[in-house]
Amino acid sequence: MIYRTSIGLDVHARSIAAAAFVPETGEVEQRSFGYDAAAVAKWAAGLPQPARAVYESGPTGFDLKRSLDGLGLPCAVGAVSKMLRPSGDRVKTDKRDAVFLARMLAVGNIVEVWCPTPGQEAARDLARARADARVDLMRARHLLSKMLLRKGLVYPGRSAWTKAHREWLRSVELPEPAERLVMSEYLQQVVACEQRRDRLDAAIAELAASDAWRPVVSRLSAVRGISTVTAFSVAAEIGDFSRFPSAPSFMSYLGLVPSEDSSGDRVERGKITRTGNGHVRALLVEAAWHHARRWSPLLPTEIAARRGIGPEAARVAAEANRRLHAKSERLRRRKMAPGKANIAVARELAGFVWALAVCEG
Repeated sequence: MIYRTSIGLDVHARSIAAAAFVPETGEVEQRSFGYDAAAVAKWAAGLPQPARAVYESGPTGFDLKRSLDGLGLPCAVGAVSKMLRPSGDRVKTDKRDAVFLARMLAVGNIVEVWCPTPGQEAARDLARARADARVDLMRARHLLSKMLLRKGLVYPGRSAWTKAHREWLRSVELPEPAERLVMSEYLQQVVACEQRRDRLDAAIAELAASDAWRPVVSRLSAVRGISTVTAFSVAAEIGDFSRFPSAPSFMSYLGLVPSEDSSGDRVERGKITRTGNGHVRALLVEAAWHHARRWSPLLPTEIAARRGIGPEAARVAAEANRRLHAKSERLRRRKMAPGKANIAVARELAGFVWALAVCEG
């Protein structure tokens, strides 16, 4: 569709700087608003129609886009990492940013961010809250263990935070009242973080069993190393897997492909790009470590029976488990650095995740 007016919006928590650019005449009209979608839509209705707006992705999320779409003003959210700004432009203001966005939209130089539905965004928030709870729990445990280390107290067992380790913690006696208070506070913090994590795990398990999420979660969790929480988190972060035309494009989106700096006859590839969704990349890198361990592979029929998935998805999952383990073993025999080898396994795992997500069988 050809839009006669392109509107750039520089959005902040309490203000919106707007600029309308009409390519036919070259006119630019600028306005300032509070965070009020209705006022922006009313102003846009008086401009040459049809009109379309754009603002940069960021902490303001998708609320403004949904509001403007509902008010009849089509709106896009542009990927801020893909904005091609002139290197010589050293003056940055809200008004100039709005004009820049309007001009970029007029020439089609905006890379749009996929907008999740409210339900998908709520699921993503749940998955990220669980990831935050895990980080908080690790920090609380570290604070307690390092506090005891400063006192010369080190757990003699092999694995921490087991039943035996907790009994050892209860047996620790510190001489100073202040030390006992600090240890008690750290212990309570660990327990609170564990309870928070368990509540979020239960909420994820309940939502993952719903009709909207069960098919894709069941297929993804058929791959070794991907639990229900991991499968749900990956599905919630990506939302619509069909927006990726192929497995390589999905790998590239996750930043798991090598960077490259080639020119002429020189070909030079470096570390992975680490672009795109870092949450999913971290989940798949962690899941890939499971394929370095020895295990007994399951047949597709066994996978289908356990996960309740179709025969085609079970076949893909069985092939994924076989190939990923074989690749991990092959790279280990070549004495590749474990971390580098695991990234290679994670990249192939991402391809199988995409294949399973779009699989209908």
